[in-house]
Amino acid sequence: QVRLVESGGGLVQAGGSLRLSCAASGSIFRFENMAWYRQHPGTQREWVATAAPGGTTNYAESVRGRFTISRDIDKNMVYLQMNNLKPEDTAVYYCKSPSIDIWGRGTQVTVSS
Repeated sequence: QVRLVESGGGLVQAGGSLRLSCAASGSIFRFENMAWYRQHPGTQREWVATAAPGGTTNYAESVRGRFTISRDIDKNMVYLQMNNLKPEDTAVYYCKSPSIDIWGRGTQVTVSS
């Protein structure tokens, strides 16, 4: 069964850190770009970061320098290390391949001021 399961969210104070994990079942993800997206309450999902299988990464301007995306190809895992969190980072975070229309349930990140 092909699916994505995000974990690692929680409640943290501004300036704190969290590490999100995404377990991707199914070999189809191994050779695809993987990305993190987030959805603030009442808004559309927005792209946060992408990691290519070869290691190239890209970030949204709002998180560049604070967030780091990484992946373990052998374990089929994708990670998002989030440092210096801000209240505006509060959202549900999802991982997804941009080229495969499968979403997980996401993981809630709440940053208090």
